[in-house]
Amino acid sequence: MTHQQLINTTVFFVKQKLANAEGGHDWWHIYRVWQLAKNIAASEKVDLLVVELGALLHDIADAKFHNGDESVGPGLALEFLQANGVNELTRNHVVNIIENISFGGGNQMKFFNSPELAVVQDADRLDALGAIGIARTFNYGGFKNREIYNPTIKPNLHMTKEEYRNSTAPTINHFYEKLLLLKDRMNTETGKRMAAERHRFMELFLEQFYAEWEGVR
Repeated sequence: MTHQQLINTTVFFVKQKLANAEGGHDWWHIYRVWQLAKNIAASEKVDLLVVELGALLHDIADAKFHNGDESVGPGLALEFLQANGVNELTRNHVVNIIENISFGGGNQMKFFNSPELAVVQDADRLDALGAIGIARTFNYGGFKNREIYNPTIKPNLHMTKEEYRNSTAPTINHFYEKLLLLKDRMNTETGKRMAAERHRFMELFLEQFYAEWEGVR
């Protein structure tokens, strides 16, 4: 199977698996991350096949939609890659990307690093920033029936991975607990540049949000 045939097969597989997914973690999230990853990879020395497969399969079964089970996604990806004749080295690399890409509260240790993970992780984090990031955040907050904002509930910047996953805090808190932290955690120069622009857009949004909340604009 050629590179392009494998990518086409992967796209078809992911679209099927995520057909009924929550709107912030659906096929279109994967599509955006895939496009961003290819954009970033153009300026990096990486294995493009690993980058594309990692981007396409990174959220095939997000743990937050599987009772926190972090083994489901990597397991599904490994089965798919084996079934399509992908060599062991590439399979293992892609699975390692899936296992290590998550923010997860930002306080966990990382046990794997590679230039390909750096690219896919930046792409995934970029999709949590800017206009798209804002839209995804409020979509997920609505999906979980969370308050939009509650001034009496302050952001928690020191959550464990478990606390982060089980948080029921208002959606605005998520900006401080994750989104606004991502700019300084980017890996690549392209990612850092794009993150800075998206970060500023979110800051402007929050300024407007608080002004409207208090009825001064």
